[in-house]
Amino acid sequence: MEYQTIKGEKVPSLGLGTYRLTGKTCAQAVERAIGMGYRHVDTAQMYGNEAEVGRGIAASGVDRDELFVVTKIWPSDFVHDRVIRTTRESLEKLGGDHIDLLLMHWPPQGTPLGETLGAMRELQDEGAIRHFGVSNFSTSLVEEAAEHAEIFCNQVEYHAFRDQSAILDQARGMDYMLTAYQPLSRGRVGNDATIREIGEAHGKTAAQAALRWLIQQEKVSAIPKATGEDHLRANLDVFDFELSAGEMDRISGLGR
Repeated sequence: MEYQTIKGEKVPSLGLGTYRLTGKTCAQAVERAIGMGYRHVDTAQMYGNEAEVGRGIAASGVDRDELFVVTKIWPSDFVHDRVIRTTRESLEKLGGDHIDLLLMHWPPQGTPLGETLGAMRELQDEGAIRHFGVSNFSTSLVEEAAEHAEIFCNQVEYHAFRDQSAILDQARGMDYMLTAYQPLSRGRVGNDATIREIGEAHGKTAAQAALRWLIQQEKVSAIPKATGEDHLRANLDVFDFELSAGEMDRISGLGR
């Protein structure tokens, strides 16, 4: 596993996304992934699967302190008291004594940013969460959020076909993590001739080359979703090769 260093803390560059995973499938995927070496797991209150993620974590037998677990609050719960209440509910479902990273799932719809982030700061002070941040925020909204609290992460859609250079520049300047969701563009990277060719040059698939391109960037982590053993293992098998500067630039060019 490789790591990104954010505000002095090491975070696994590759995680497991669990959007639309439910029931036994979700719990088994989480347990299987952790057993293979995944140490970063991403969920959200809106996914309705935190209890299953928690069951998978518990069944893995890996010490909770070795994992980096992320969840997110939905905008309807951004008022102070609901932030506190729903986060405590998430903590109960996920197990352990803390959440590693709590995110605002989308920009607020009426609730002042300072109110939500203030509640998150309280949760951090009491030890319920270790870090907090945002998701789907523009650079200007991140700047506004940073006036109220230290932002650890902005989780956004990021893949070879979607240029996020403005957010990436900001992440490096402000020392926060850009977590890339939908890092394989719903499978589209597999059909791209350039990415396929670069992957083949390293004995890898297009998906592996696309993931390598992401995690090789400073301050970027990626959270591909997978359930089956082969798919989980393939996504994890991206740490034994490196893309050249030229290859990195070729893939970056696809999104511009």
